[in-house]
Formats: sequence, C-alpha cells, structure tokens
Amino acid sequence: MKLRPSKYEYYLSIAKAIGQRSTCLRARFGAIIVKDDVIVSSGYVGAPRKVRDCLEIGICLKDMVGAPHGKGYDFCNSVHAEANAVINAARSGASILNGIMFMHGEDPKTGKPVEAMPCTFCRRLLINAGIQKIVFMRADGAMGEYSIDQWVQEETESHLKKIETHRKS
Repeated sequence: MKLRPSKYEYYLSIAKAIGQRSTCLRARFGAIIVKDDVIVSSGYVGAPRKVRDCLEIGICLKDMVGAPHGKGYDFCNSVHAEANAVINAARSGASILNGIMFMHGEDPKTGKPVEAMPCTFCRRLLINAGIQKIVFMRADGAMGEYSIDQWVQEETESHLKKIETHRKS
C-alpha cells in the first residue's frame, strides 16, 4: 500500500492545481520550478497581467481563425505556463538556475491530460534560464522527462541545418 506520493508525483499535482487558474479556453497548463527541493516559482497559461483574456471574454481568437493547436501564436495573447513561471521567478528575485520544472496540462473540456511539450520559444527560454530538466505528465498519465541537454543539441543541429539549406539556395 502506497502511503504517500513520490516527490515528483507531489510536484506534478501542484502543477496541475496551478493549471486550474489558466485563462485559456483550449488548454490548462500549470508549471512550477523547484530548486533544492523548494518551490521557487509557478505559472499558468494566460493573458498578460491586467489584459482581458479568452475565459473572461468567452471566445478564443485561435478557434475563430481555425488555428491548429501548437500554431497561430500571433492570434493568441496568452503567455505559456513555463514562461510565466520564469517571469514570476524574475519578478520575485528567485534564482531558478539548475532548477527542475514540473508541468501538467489538461484539456479544459474533458479534463484529460495533455502532454506538456514546450514550444520552440519556451524551450529556448528554459535553456537560457538554466533549468536542468522538465518533468511532465504524459497524455496516458505516465510521467515523462525532457532533457535540456538534448534540447541544446537539437537547437544546434536545427540551426546548422538551416544554414546549410540557405547556403545551397
């Protein structure tokens, strides 16, 4: 009999609770940053502070224009959960260098888990912020991890490939 959740399960449950504050009609995401076993910051997906959001207005502009999930960021005024967690750490002066980010996402209509895959911008933000790794809940309910070192390698390879492509054209 399991008496208590593991630390990773515990932190993911907190990220899930934070995600309930999301103002996005398409997805609820919550993120926390843990350093030295202390939660130093949190964030959820939503419009910038004091800006009217989709939840308040009752309609999603991305839905109106038919933008697929993971695309159409120019139509959306939301800041992603992981970016908000980094921003909130900066606002409070908390160091997140070598921290671990825990992320949880869910579909607001069904409540089912949605895999938390940071977009390209957020990946770069997390690399520069010095986050060690991302722990997230998979769509099937299992835990997963993203390696920042792997992202650094992928970003480098992608950049070099783009340079080569443009040199040939």
